[in-house]
Amino acid sequence: MVITTNRLCMTSISESDWMLFKQLHSDPRVINLCFDELDEFALKSKFESRLAAWTPDSDTWLCLIISDRNSGKKIGLTGFCMVDGGIAEVGYLLLPEFYGRNYATESLIGLIDWATMEHGITNYKAVVTEGNVASERVLIKCGFHLHDVIPESYEIAGKRYADRIYLRHCRG
Repeated sequence: MVITTNRLCMTSISESDWMLFKQLHSDPRVINLCFDELDEFALKSKFESRLAAWTPDSDTWLCLIISDRNSGKKIGLTGFCMVDGGIAEVGYLLLPEFYGRNYATESLIGLIDWATMEHGITNYKAVVTEGNVASERVLIKCGFHLHDVIPESYEIAGKRYADRIYLRHCRG
């Protein structure tokens, strides 16, 4: 599978992407407002679960590597998992050197356009940890709106944070 945008190419994750996956899930600049760092065994299990073939009926994540179309340089990950009866919960992680270039926005719009056109998915959700302002800006630029705030629902490094739930509905 290949999804392209003006500057990006998104392809299915493969075994050869382990080091990128590990870097994205262990760099404090990436995960500080997302989740606690996992031990090696748990991280490897998470990675292997992302390698499973995805279909709209599966409960696995569609996990895609985001790369620059011109250089081929890997930028990060994006994807979604089907939850709550037909809602695609989206997620993305970028390497810090690519922050501030609108890659997260471009990749998310490309992913949603593809999922809507190819699979008829029209409802999207994202859960953002309180304080992750950059991710909230990405979601708003991609047409999401804040739907709910669940106080103290998530813990990172021993501190409780609110979950901020964003939704988007597309015409099919």
